[in-house]
This record gives sequence, structure tokens and C-alpha cells, in this order.
Amino acid sequence: MSQSEPLFFSLITPTFGRPEEVGEFLESLLHQQYRNFEVIVSDGTPGDALRPQIRRFLDNGVFPLTILHEEYIKVSPARNAAAALAQGDFLIFLDSDCIIPPDYLNVVAEYLERHPDVALFGGPDLAERGFTTLQKAINFSMTSFLTTGGIRGGTRRIGTYLPRGFNMGVKREVFEEVKGYSDFVCAEDIELSIRILKAGYRSSYIPQAGVYHKRRTTLVKFFRQVYRFGAARMMLNERHPGTLAVAHVFPLVFSVGFVLSILLLPTFEWFFVLYMVYLGMIMIFSTLTNESAKIGLLSVVTTLVMMAGYGLGMARNGWEMYVRGNKKGIEL
Repeated sequence: MSQSEPLFFSLITPTFGRPEEVGEFLESLLHQQYRNFEVIVSDGTPGDALRPQIRRFLDNGVFPLTILHEEYIKVSPARNAAAALAQGDFLIFLDSDCIIPPDYLNVVAEYLERHPDVALFGGPDLAERGFTTLQKAINFSMTSFLTTGGIRGGTRRIGTYLPRGFNMGVKREVFEEVKGYSDFVCAEDIELSIRILKAGYRSSYIPQAGVYHKRRTTLVKFFRQVYRFGAARMMLNERHPGTLAVAHVFPLVFSVGFVLSILLLPTFEWFFVLYMVYLGMIMIFSTLTNESAKIGLLSVVTTLVMMAGYGLGMARNGWEMYVRGNKKGIEL
């Protein structure tokens, strides 16, 4: 490909039983300023029920749309199946509960033209103004520097960033070289990123290439999601030793400490006060960020849920793998 030729992107999204979200996702792509792209939806919905509901996008005149269907197909095989058909210079994996800003591909294309050595990239997950109060609170807890948002994806320097699958681009020939997504479950995006970096390629965080990520809609679903993340982190370290950093253990330490701070009242009141100060900072920063005291207060709850879920998942799988000796870990 010569420098004068525009980059061609293949946007890939796996989905299961989310017709409204897929519709919103595709609708947002109709407004992309950069038009040199295709879209591949890899759907596992039983009975191919999604296709009739998104048929209107098939001949939209803006982008070619391919719909793959295999009942109950899992996320990684769904992405790999779509990638096998993709024609793009870069594959961009996006979650079906994302809304893509109109300038997203423009930003990505301009960045990649300036940094031709980057083979892997990602960007932030944002909360759109129209999101629910809970979605905004969850977004704050997942992305804030006060929580695990400060460590998610590791460093943002070119070369070492680990993109997440909700907003992750990879050069197509590199994806094929490392044989795509593996059999790894839940943290499959991080596992793929690690293999790409080990193969000698460079990654980059593009701060302007954000997507609006809706995330889970209830606290119970959110807890289950982060529980799986915590459990998968232990499995990830088993497959790629040395990838478990001290910072990744923070939610577990935080959760144990929080319980102890309550149990030790009033003898060690200062310990409990430290937690109240920390949670107070989260409430204040979230309130200022979202311009809503309600979201600020709810962010305290979502942060506690996130820490507890992730920490419990890590502890549960740590026990299973290193005490009981089941190196495969719990089923996710």
C-alpha cells in the first residue's frame, strides 16, 4: 500500500441477543466522517433473530456490512471468524454496546499515518451525556485515576500499552501472524495484546480515539463482569508469567482492608477514617466530572462493587489454582 492510499478499516463486533444496541452501534457508524471502512457483525443470537432487525443497514450506501451467524458462538471464535473475512489494513474490534463518535476513524487514520510503526492500538471508553446515571457511575469507577482506571491497560507509552477488546485495533497481517484470539476466556483481549508485544510489535494509546461504552446496566451484572475479570487475571499470569503486577492486587487488598476497617471499629477508628476519606474523594471527583451529586454518590457504590467483585474473583481463582492445584482455574 502506498502512502497516498487511504487506510481501509474492518470494524468487527461480536454480539449476542442485543438488537437495540447493535442498531445504535450501526447507526453511529453511518455518521463517520472517514468512509473507507467495512463492518462485520459476528452474531451468536439463536435463530438468527438479529438479522431481520438490522437488515435496513445492509444497503446503507455508507459502508459494506457483512453479518455472520452461528448460534451461541463465543466471543473469541466470533471475532476470529469475522477477521478471516476482513479486507482491512487494520482490524478494529469494538463492542456492540458502544456508540462510535463521528470523527473516530479520522482520528485513528491520522494517528496511524503519523506512526506507521504502530501495529496495535486502543483508546478510552467514554460516557455519553445520554447514558443513565448508573452507566455514568460505572464508567467513572472503571476509568478514574482514583480507582483501577489508573492501571487498566498499563502504561500509555507507545510500545507497551495493552488495548481492551471494546476499542482495539490491530494490523491485519500481525493479527494473522499471531493466529488471532486464542482459547483464553474473559481476558482474551489482554492475552492477545501480550502475544503481539512479545512478537516484537509496538502498541499505542490514542487518547482522542474514544468510544461511548454503555457497559452493564445493573449492579449485579457489573459485579459478575468484574468478578470474571479478577479471576481471569490469575489465569493470565499462569499463561504469561510476570504479567501480574502489584497494582492488579489493589482491589483485593482494598476489599479485605475495608472489611477489617469495619470489624476493628472503634479500636482502630483511624483505619476506617482513611477509607471514608478515599471514598469521599471518589464522590467529589465524580460529582465534579459528571456535574451531578447523584452520580457522585452512586460512584461510591459502583467502586465498592467493582473492588469487591474483582478482588473476590482473584481470591477465588487464586485459591483454586495455587492451593487446590487446578491450574486451569474456575470456569468463567
